[in-house]
Amino acid sequence: MITAATSFAQGGISSPVTFSNGWLAFELGVLRRLKFLSVGLPFTGEPDLCVQLKRWKVRVAANDPMLWSYTKATALVENCEEALDEDDLAKILDDAYVPRDDLENAALLNWFNEADACWFDNIRNNVERLHSSYKRALALTAGMIAGDYALAFNEDTRGLREPFSLARVFQLAVAEMLSCPYDNSLRNQSSNLDVRLFVAERHHTDLLFLRLPTAVIQSDPVRTTVVGWREEWLRGGNTFWRDLDGQRAGRLGSRIQSKQQYLDFVEDLLRTASHIPLWAIAHTENGFISRDELVDTVSRVRKVDAIYSKDFTDLLGVRGSILTALN
Repeated sequence: MITAATSFAQGGISSPVTFSNGWLAFELGVLRRLKFLSVGLPFTGEPDLCVQLKRWKVRVAANDPMLWSYTKATALVENCEEALDEDDLAKILDDAYVPRDDLENAALLNWFNEADACWFDNIRNNVERLHSSYKRALALTAGMIAGDYALAFNEDTRGLREPFSLARVFQLAVAEMLSCPYDNSLRNQSSNLDVRLFVAERHHTDLLFLRLPTAVIQSDPVRTTVVGWREEWLRGGNTFWRDLDGQRAGRLGSRIQSKQQYLDFVEDLLRTASHIPLWAIAHTENGFISRDELVDTVSRVRKVDAIYSKDFTDLLGVRGSILTALN
């Protein structure tokens, strides 16, 4: 998988926190076998799949409890026509490296050096000067790409990074990824709802695409990964995590005590989704929940029609499975 660091060196931009192209191709390969005109995703994560489905003329409803994913989906899925222009870029990048007496978001220093933390702090404030919510989402998406790029370097590779390159990465992201929003003439949506509420509201959706979240038993690893910085940058600090844990408690996506509790959460969400005619459930077989255990859980709610599997052991150390079920 290409990281932001290597991609930038080759003249392009990509995120280091995405599934590989092979994984995306696996998901799309399964979905090509199904008949649907609309889809709902309770856990969108990176919106690459949604962007492809838009091009298939599918009406997409992208949801995620995490603000970073919702922001990206707003920019790339819900947005169908707006793009950032030169005036917008000038506003966003204005005095971006001018230091302040104090950072508004001091949590950035946990991720970046002082100069970069100042840049992201200023960019976050400048984005609020944009009048369009879609343009703000586009700018924040470009900012996340720039941050992922900076964090892709370690002690051994930091010398490859160009000084003061964040603005260049930001501009490249806008030019290469965000300059041509695609309009499929349908009302695509992005939301930041509780997953059960989102699923319950999908009354006119053909397909539920449920990408199962990784089971978390103790501390939430999101806080210490590159995804964690995105959330802290967008929310303006790191004091929100306890409240977010409380909001997610007792449902799929929250911390769990056991394997059975995780499977119970899966079953609960699927029962909430019983009104959606077609399901596709994507599962990463990482040794915690087996495919057979998942099949047993899904079968308590609806008969499993087909199981598709692909081995990603060499690339990601896991196997991928997608279960389909038709009402």
